[in-house]
Amino acid sequence: HANCAASVWKSSHSLDKSITLPPDEIFRNLENAKRFAIDIGGSLTKLAYYSTVQHKVAKVRSFDNTAKEASSEKLYEISVQEEITARLHFIKFENAYIETCLDFIKDHLVNTDTKLIKATGGGAHKFKDLIEKKLGLKVDKEDEMTCLIRGCNFVLRNIPHEAFIFTKHADSEFRFQNTHPDIFPYLLVNIGSGVSIIKVESEDKFERIGGSSIGGGTFWGLGALLTKTKRFDELLQLASKGQHTNLDMLVKDIYGGSYGSLGLTGDLIASSFGKSATTDKEFSKEDIAKSLLHMISNDIGQLACLYARLHSLTRVYFGGFFIRGHPVTMHTITYSINFFTKGEVQALFLRHEGYLGAIGAFLKGAEEDNPNQYSWGENYAGSSGLMSASPDINPMQRARSGTFDMLEMDRLERKLVNLPLLEDPSSYVPDTVDLTVDPLAREYWLFCFEDALDGVVKRAVASQPDLPEAVERAEKFRQKYRHKLQTLRQQPFAYGSLTVRSLLDTREHCLNEFNFPDPYSKIKQRENDAALRCYQKAVAALDALGWEEKQFALVRGVLAGNVFDWGAKAFFHSTSLLLLLFVPERPWLVDSYNQWLQRLKGPPHKCAVFFVDNSGMDIILGVMPFVRELLLRGTEVVLASNSSPALNDVTNGELQILTETIAAMDPIIQAGLKEDRLVLVQTGSSSPCLDLGRLDKELTIVVRERRADLVVIEGMGRAVHTNYFARLSCESLKMAVIKNPWLAERLGGKLFSVVFKYELGEPQEGSVSL
Repeated sequence: HANCAASVWKSSHSLDKSITLPPDEIFRNLENAKRFAIDIGGSLTKLAYYSTVQHKVAKVRSFDNTAKEASSEKLYEISVQEEITARLHFIKFENAYIETCLDFIKDHLVNTDTKLIKATGGGAHKFKDLIEKKLGLKVDKEDEMTCLIRGCNFVLRNIPHEAFIFTKHADSEFRFQNTHPDIFPYLLVNIGSGVSIIKVESEDKFERIGGSSIGGGTFWGLGALLTKTKRFDELLQLASKGQHTNLDMLVKDIYGGSYGSLGLTGDLIASSFGKSATTDKEFSKEDIAKSLLHMISNDIGQLACLYARLHSLTRVYFGGFFIRGHPVTMHTITYSINFFTKGEVQALFLRHEGYLGAIGAFLKGAEEDNPNQYSWGENYAGSSGLMSASPDINPMQRARSGTFDMLEMDRLERKLVNLPLLEDPSSYVPDTVDLTVDPLAREYWLFCFEDALDGVVKRAVASQPDLPEAVERAEKFRQKYRHKLQTLRQQPFAYGSLTVRSLLDTREHCLNEFNFPDPYSKIKQRENDAALRCYQKAVAALDALGWEEKQFALVRGVLAGNVFDWGAKAFFHSTSLLLLLFVPERPWLVDSYNQWLQRLKGPPHKCAVFFVDNSGMDIILGVMPFVRELLLRGTEVVLASNSSPALNDVTNGELQILTETIAAMDPIIQAGLKEDRLVLVQTGSSSPCLDLGRLDKELTIVVRERRADLVVIEGMGRAVHTNYFARLSCESLKMAVIKNPWLAERLGGKLFSVVFKYELGEPQEGSVSL
């Protein structure tokens, strides 16, 4: 097939439809596709479809040995099962490729239930006959504005780092904003040929409150007349090199400086193109384009500000082909909004702005499936991410971000909402360090993940010894993930803020992509078996201690268990050794143990929510004795663990079996389960880190119903890489051992430094800053 792939631009601007990318990497899972939607704009087509993806998941199942004590027999069996999940695919390409792409889809479309395709955008009527002829589907047109708003709501609700502000001269041009849990109300300023200003109040309630005929089409049309340049991208390229002060009359050109009594600085534009009437020289195309860009951007900016003020709206999103990731227009709009609102309103842009119409049209067609009742997550393994917006790159290459751009969204099993105990959900940022704005940290962690890649590949192959083709799949995983790391080196902002969490999650997505659902399953099983054999001895040793000694030993037990998260060593059978190993003497790097001990002398907590970390020693010999003590004090405990595997973290399925096994040996745990004072709930996550803004709704219901007043977070991924600065409305305890030398040094400590951070419902003094 003539494939639709990265185009090569010739000097004559003719399209060369060269074959460089296999189309099945673009139109993935077409054989399982149903429900299509298409949004055809002036130059780009966006295609959307829904597919079912079959992939392997690891499940654990208990052997029936609850009657026996932990014997040498294995506790549970691990089976790999096929699971079907839903995925949304969005693909963006130039209109020049539309016929080639329709041919490819026609040849690979197996599902014959699909009878129609939802269509939106100005080009929908123009290509209607071609689509109906090629695909044999009836084109059903949807209202453009409705689609736009639906799409906008969807990305704001499901993609945490969707919105960004643009800062031209910063190390990172893109500063991603945390999406407020309640996305409404907002103002959408859509700058296409003209400008539409829409106030959005809820999923279905929106109105066009104003607009202007002076928009992107005006810039393009006037620009073409004035510079004889017909291409939009070239106009922007000219503008990025121009000097508007050669044409624009500034305040200082009229008054010789600022106009103090009116509060106008000398550099302000007093009259766009004002010098051109009185000067006899020729003006460069670059300067004309720049002056025109300023004139139109400032006009739109002022209009947007007046409407925002009139309707008391502080969230203003900009979109439309005039914006579409172009740094020059994003900068001028940002500057204009900042000026007119004196910094009170920020201009917000969207990572997936170009897809909104297609997403909305798709959602309109899928209403019977009610896609909004689910949460969706971006699949990093199959999404292109945000491309660089640097104007220095050849505009022909930059403008179309490699011609083919993809976004994939996976339907999550569970509805995700924020933890009700967050002090302020709208200002909560899970990640401790933003690698997008910290080049030293970025370089270190990218190197770290690349360096660890061989080990991950080996581990993946070893986890499937009876599948000979595992080696080939692992190799594909290596290539895919290495390519992602290289992309992130060039474009750290590709998937929103770059963080250790996003690097870990991308790796998990890539492993799942190539059917390695749980590379650590056998290691976890071995470590759980070994740790269970020591449980009774460990608890007996703890119970023999005096009260104060015991409290300290319990904390050290959690910390010691937490050290071993890359595979516990088989020889740690001596309990006393375990409790002391690797945990340095106090004072620790972050140390509020005295305050914690003092608190324990007071009344018991009503209910503690414990976000757990690793399998093996950590959960069995560290966390469980700690939980047991809380139960003895009269505190209810909710154990929150991952819904599906990530590294060697314990999953909810594994934890159910482990807890039942421990209950058979320990009457306190047994009573806790029986009396419903110890409950196990899944977090809805499959990440080694923790986002308290996206948790399983069931968990948040339990937290509310039980009136939880203590949150315990353990482990480096959940308490240091994420949530180190998280502020909760109740007491919290964050415990971790720093097992990375670079991070330990960055925090002012050394390897195996301890973070023991006990906080009341407000931020504490004396915390280490990162």
